[in-house]
Amino acid sequence: MTAHWIENQKNLMLFTGRAHPELAEAVAQELGVEITPTTARDFANGEIFVRFEESVRGSDAFVLQSHPQPLNKWLMEQLIMIDALKRGSAKRITAILPFYPYARQDKKHRGREPISARLVADLLKTAGADRIVSVDLHTDQIQGFFDGPVDHMHAMPILVEHIKANYSLDNVCVVSPDAGRVKVAEKWANALGGAPMAFVHKTRSVDVANQVTSNRVVGDVAGRTCVLLDDMIDTGGTIAGAVGVLRKAGAVDVIIATTHGVFSGPARERLSQCGAKEVITTDTLPQSKEGWDNLTVLSIAPLLAKTIHEIFENGSVTTLFEGSA
Repeated sequence: MTAHWIENQKNLMLFTGRAHPELAEAVAQELGVEITPTTARDFANGEIFVRFEESVRGSDAFVLQSHPQPLNKWLMEQLIMIDALKRGSAKRITAILPFYPYARQDKKHRGREPISARLVADLLKTAGADRIVSVDLHTDQIQGFFDGPVDHMHAMPILVEHIKANYSLDNVCVVSPDAGRVKVAEKWANALGGAPMAFVHKTRSVDVANQVTSNRVVGDVAGRTCVLLDDMIDTGGTIAGAVGVLRKAGAVDVIIATTHGVFSGPARERLSQCGAKEVITTDTLPQSKEGWDNLTVLSIAPLLAKTIHEIFENGSVTTLFEGSA
C-alpha cells in the first residue's frame, strides 16, 4: 500500500527563466505554489549556468520562459533548464513558451531558407521537453512541428472581454491587417456579437524584413470603431500604416489588439502617435507603459495557470478554449 502511494503521488514544480519573472510570479500566485529556487548566471563569455536548489526527482515540471530580446539568450536558457530537469530525473517536463520564438519562420518562402520554427521544436524535444504550451502561434501548423502534445492556447477571450467592457459593440467593425488573417477576424467578429468585417490590402517585400505597404481597405469602415487585430506586432509599421488607411476611409476610432507586443525599435513611437485610441496587448512578453498613454496590458497569467492545472491533473485543456480555437 505504501509503495503504491509513493509511486503515484504527484508533485507540481514551477520553474522560470530570467526573461520575465513578473509573469512567473503571477502564474505561481494563481496556482498557489512557489517558484522553485534556481541559480542562474552568465559566464564572462556569455555561457549560461543553471542549477535548481531543490530535488526535482519524480516531479511534474513546468518551465516558463518568455522570449523578449535578446531572444536567443532566453531560448538557450530555457533549453538548459529543461536539460537540467531531465538529468535531475523529473518525471514529466512541460515547456511553456507564451511567445513561441522564430514563429514567423514556419515555412520556406524561397530556396535555401531554414524552417526555424521547426528547429526550435526539435531543440525543445532534444533537450527533454515532453510537452509544449504556447499562446496564439503565428500559424497553426507549428503544432505539428513538435513530436508530442502541444497545447495551443488563445488570448482572444481576454482581449474581447476588455473590449466588451470598455466599448459599445453597436458600431464596432473587426479589421484584419491582411487577407491572411481573415479567418481569425471571423472568430473575433462572432465573439463581438456578429460585428461586420474588413481587411487592409497590403504588399510585403520578400527581400527586406518588416517592410510592408498598406494600400487600401476592403470593406466599409466609415463611421465605425475599428478593432484592428494581429497575433503579434514587431516594429509596428504594418499596423501604424493600417491605422492611417482606416482613418482615411472614415473610421471614427481605431483600437489595436494584439497578443504578443514585441514592440521592437520604433514601434512605441509609431503606435503611440499613429492615431489609435488604444493599443491592447497581453504580458506574454514584458511590457512597460512608461511614456505610452494609450497602451493597455492584460495579464495572461490566469490562462497559463489554468492550463498548468489541467495538465497536472490530467484534465481537459480543450475546455479552456473551446469556441475560440
